[in-house]
Order: sequence, then structure tokens, then C-alpha cells
Amino acid sequence: MRAQTAWQSRKRAKKIRKNGYSDKEVIAVDERRREEFVKKVSEEPFARLMDIRLVEVGDGYALCEMAYTDGMDNIHGSAHGGAIFSLIDEAFEISSNSHGTVAVALSMTVTYTKPASKNSVLRARSTEVSKGNRTATYQIVVEDDEGVIAVCQALAYRKTDRLSFLGGQS
Repeated sequence: MRAQTAWQSRKRAKKIRKNGYSDKEVIAVDERRREEFVKKVSEEPFARLMDIRLVEVGDGYALCEMAYTDGMDNIHGSAHGGAIFSLIDEAFEISSNSHGTVAVALSMTVTYTKPASKNSVLRARSTEVSKGNRTATYQIVVEDDEGVIAVCQALAYRKTDRLSFLGGQS
């Protein structure tokens, strides 16, 4: 799992050990947090409607997948931009909330680069570019087996509220 860079892992582990936790406890917290996010996405009505699955999650990072089916075609017989945007939005939602506090979208700019391959699996990889106290920016890239089909730059507003479903984990 590409949850976080080695530097981020060491920095987070050092911070947690400073508060009296062992390396095993740090890994257990990360695994529980990942499981909670996967569960939340699997229960989310719209993600279920679109059959979007969370594959990986880490601090400021998420990878989601969705099968491109005929039911997602537009009037031209290619993947509807709204279906692709839904996948982008899910990956952005998880990566921007991955720090354990509520984050909401302020702005998303999508560029569609080419049509998706029929009956392919689409993957959206959301990566945090910068994070401040109140806002954070993300780059989301959507690919199928033949390459990049869309890119997105997104801006999130970071609230101070903790995510209730994580039960106090950060």
C-alpha cells in the first residue's frame, strides 16, 4: 500500500512514539484507519451506485477504482464526464479527509484528455500537493489500462471537526 512517503511515515511514527506508542501500535492505528475508510466508502450510497471501491488510503492520498460499464455511456457512446468526475470526487473526498478532520471541496477543475477504453477499470489517484491550516490542494489523475484519461486540480477547505467514524483516531 502506498499510503504515505517514507519521510511522512517516519515523521508520523516519531510523533506517535513521542506520545508513548510503539511501532506496532502505530501500524495498528494506520490499519484500523484504513479499514474504517474502506468500510465508509463501501456503505456510501452514491459510491455504491457507481460501484466505486477504495483501494488505498494514507495521509493525503487515496486510490479509488470503478469499472466503466455501458450504463455510463454518454450520447456519443463514450464514458460520461459525470461518471469520471464521480470517481475523481470520491478519491478527492477520501484523500482530503484522510488526516482525520472534516474537509469539503471548494473548487475542482477537470481536464479530460482522452476517452476511456470500453469495459475498462478506471483508477483515480488523489495526491496532496500542499496542506495548510484551512485549505489544501490535491492533484487527481484518472487512468485506464491505456493511460491518463483525466486530470484534476482540487482545493479543499479544512474544518477543525474530527471525523466521527474514526472514533478519535488521527
